[in-house]
Amino acid sequence: MFETFTWPPEPYILAMTGAGLLIALVAWLPLALKKLPLSLPIVCIAIGAALFCFLPLPIAPLPTRHPVFVEHFTEFVVIIALMGAGLKIDRVFGWRSWGATWRLLGPTMVLTIGAITLLGVYALGLPWPVAILLGSALAPTDPVLAADVQVGPPKTGEEDEVRFGLTSEAGLNDGLAFPFVHLALALAAAAATGEAWATKWVLHSVVWEIAAAVVIGWGIGRLIGWVTFHIPAESKLAQTGDGVIAIAATFLAYGLCEIAQCYGFLGVFVAALALRHSHRSHDFQRDMHDFAEQIERLAMMAGLLLFGGALVSGLLAPLGWIEVAVAVLVLLVVRPLAGALGFLGSPAKRSEKLTLAFFGIRGMGSFYYLAYGLNHMQAANAERLWALMGLVVLLSILMHGLTVTPVMRRLDRLHGRDPDADEVANDGSVEPGMEASAR
Repeated sequence: MFETFTWPPEPYILAMTGAGLLIALVAWLPLALKKLPLSLPIVCIAIGAALFCFLPLPIAPLPTRHPVFVEHFTEFVVIIALMGAGLKIDRVFGWRSWGATWRLLGPTMVLTIGAITLLGVYALGLPWPVAILLGSALAPTDPVLAADVQVGPPKTGEEDEVRFGLTSEAGLNDGLAFPFVHLALALAAAAATGEAWATKWVLHSVVWEIAAAVVIGWGIGRLIGWVTFHIPAESKLAQTGDGVIAIAATFLAYGLCEIAQCYGFLGVFVAALALRHSHRSHDFQRDMHDFAEQIERLAMMAGLLLFGGALVSGLLAPLGWIEVAVAVLVLLVVRPLAGALGFLGSPAKRSEKLTLAFFGIRGMGSFYYLAYGLNHMQAANAERLWALMGLVVLLSILMHGLTVTPVMRRLDRLHGRDPDADEVANDGSVEPGMEASAR
């Protein structure tokens, strides 16, 4: 009459149960953690480690065993995060008003890539192409895991210089990091074939791929913005209240950029900015942002569960003391010092400069760049590179995750904002000050 009880359950049943738990955690954990000096990514990694330690899961989620999956999964998470980041920004684009962005992209990021490259060559003994790839992967601030230091949703007014600078940096730094990734690939190919690389790299990987991504992203954002807000009222997409259009814009911008062989990450962020500013005051901007953020959070948590599983499956096993020292230097010396140098002469307050320099969070974007590079070039000791990358991301999540709440709350108080003013208005809107603690 009754079937015999079997253990363990089928992988399909385990996956469905896990998905339900994941979705519940996505909704509940941000509320539970909002005033604690503990971030959502830390909890996700801990849960992932526990799952892969104590449940009979059939895979070991090591990146060296699933390189193509790692590349495409992290690619997906990053482009969704870039759309959400672009939709958050209320500030109108301008060379002067975006001054913090240029300082983080220009001197800060270039110095960071250069310093990590030198550490890779002279401390780790890596070939120059591999060291440049490592520097390019570790330099960008992550748009996924940096949500706690980003601006609030559209029209909430949470756009101080620190949050704006880190959000815009996370959105645009791919346009600078990817040329260096391609430089590493070009140097590796030249070492193997002897072909000239400089002209092609400058004209294609720098000039064409950046310019084309900006043009395509701007065009897609303007087109979808027009269809959403400005065509006759009965056909406006904004009438539906369905934020899924943000995902459509993400995939269109990214796909067309990749077809045109230019930087899809940059194109997605530019498309998001163009869409955001096609009708700055419309409430549908919040609907699009919230939908993108929900998808991003689900994907991020899934990725961090797998990262936690990789940690207990031997990801860090190849590490030696020199790799540990390099990881600490990257986080505690290279990025903060490069940030301090980048803001020399800036009119920003000292507390703002220090915070901008410190919170260069590493995460999914770094995983993507390393996976992309290793999938397109021959590199010995990939396990060692992944171990170093895993350690840097883990330390970054722990260090920044434990400090972000007290630091950002203190920054809010310095700017005259009450970080505890998290009352929700009766109409469901968010009062200024809520998102800083709720995210």
